[in-house]
Amino acid sequence: MPPRSPIPQPVIVRAVPIELCQFLKFGGLTGTGGEAKQVISQGLVTLNGTVETQKRKKLLAGDQVTYDGKTLVVALA
Repeated sequence: MPPRSPIPQPVIVRAVPIELCQFLKFGGLTGTGGEAKQVISQGLVTLNGTVETQKRKKLLAGDQVTYDGKTLVVALA
């Protein structure tokens, strides 16, 4: 398991918007889409510092997603 990092790590996506549940899986914060949906619905994920429970919330470039002590930033290629 990678070490927890307080420094936001960019994750490059091909296009925005991208759904929150897809981004969690794509960024490696969860192993499956089902796990991503579960942790979002449990209120364990924050988007730009606020708890987000909408699984299909649309993310844009620059959005910060935090789960399990790791923060990822949506970045365009």
